[in-house]
Amino acid sequence: MKKIILSVMLALTTSVFAQKPIELPLWPNGAPNSNELKGEEQEPEKNRLSNVTSPTITVYPAKNGNGKAIIMCPGGGYARLAMDHEGHDMASWFNAQGITYVVLKYRMPNGHSEVPISDAREAIIIVRKHAAEWGVNVHKVGIMGASAGGHLASTLATHFNVETRPDFQILLYPVITMNKSYTHGGSRQNLIGKSPVKELETLYSNELQVTEKTPKAFIALSSDDSTVPPQNSVNYYLALLKNKVSATMHIYPIGGHGWGFRDSFTYKRQWTDELEKWLREF
Repeated sequence: MKKIILSVMLALTTSVFAQKPIELPLWPNGAPNSNELKGEEQEPEKNRLSNVTSPTITVYPAKNGNGKAIIMCPGGGYARLAMDHEGHDMASWFNAQGITYVVLKYRMPNGHSEVPISDAREAIIIVRKHAAEWGVNVHKVGIMGASAGGHLASTLATHFNVETRPDFQILLYPVITMNKSYTHGGSRQNLIGKSPVKELETLYSNELQVTEKTPKAFIALSSDDSTVPPQNSVNYYLALLKNKVSATMHIYPIGGHGWGFRDSFTYKRQWTDELEKWLREF
């Protein structure tokens, strides 16, 4: 009965605050720096995509929005994408906050480390291009990511130009560093290879790339995360403070890794409440 009630409430929320989602290709004329994958996209298990060959954004415009937009990068170790609990499942919640929500389906590196970030950059360009159509303020477009998607989001937040700089960043249990002593090994290998040159490791260690121009940040994680060590978030947070970038970090005692928008995460109510408050501040 509780599940039925929750489903009805979610449906009502969607109808009140959301409009019909819009899916757009990132590169309608063909992607640059292609990773040359062959074959169709595959879904080896529910909620996961691999071998993405046609990157897209799915836009959930908010009715009577407040001008904010968030581009979400699902995680998956740069090998696949967890499109539901770290992607589409959050759309209704963000729409209820008056925020236009965008899910990025990005390509995997496959030996080309620049491919995922090129997709993220194009996504923010497209959102700003359609800002008036979707009721978005071009100065209120943020990037969000979970796990390896958090690495992609923080990469965009530290490797940008005037056109692609996000206005804020939201990171859930993110991979931040490529330092092999405390990175996520799978993400590191999939992004920069088994034996990368030092320069490439440094380039994608985002705690080393923070400047005073890095956008403000909201970070949430669990202290018992055994997949992505909490030092990733902590060191990034300290780098933000060192550069006088506004940042908040919430560390929950249990929860492990990969909780996303799942109800099973004990502190779901807490992290969503804190994020809602933080988003209201600007």
